[in-house]
Amino acid sequence: MAEKAVVLDNQGIRRALTRIAHEIIERNKGIEDSVIVGIRTRGIYIAKRLAERIREIEGADIPVGELDITLYRDDLTKKTDDQEPEVKGSDIPVDISNKKVILVDDVLYTGRTVRAAMDALIDIGRPATIQLAVLVDRGHRELPIRADFVGKNIPTSSAERIVVELQEVDEEERVSIFEK
Repeated sequence: MAEKAVVLDNQGIRRALTRIAHEIIERNKGIEDSVIVGIRTRGIYIAKRLAERIREIEGADIPVGELDITLYRDDLTKKTDDQEPEVKGSDIPVDISNKKVILVDDVLYTGRTVRAAMDALIDIGRPATIQLAVLVDRGHRELPIRADFVGKNIPTSSAERIVVELQEVDEEERVSIFEK
């Protein structure tokens, strides 16, 4: 794969997340009865950053959880040596029943990851609403799912791949398009 272009650098990611944080606050008229839940792996770091931005803006903390969707996926590609799916577990510090859950991921593509995440959330509790925040929406949906909050829309071809690199995981900070 060859890198075609860097579409968001460190500053671009920071600005996109700040804008999403403002939009979350505005749409929900504050953060009361809200919880942010990041989808493993990069969604967790984006969720934590959004919570920090919201705290800076609102002066109040919003609970942040981590969601492992491994057992809800329709492909189960990652396996351990004993051929079982590798499950890291979810960690949501509050009861999500009757809460506004803001589900966070890095890239929205086919919608299958989000569908799996919604199934996982509903097994944990019954939220009042589930809203979706993504850093990048690249299109090509296979399911009728759309994001409520988008950092950047990046129309892509099927031959391209979006790669999100975050400091916490990759020691880099950027979003790039690669040609397959």
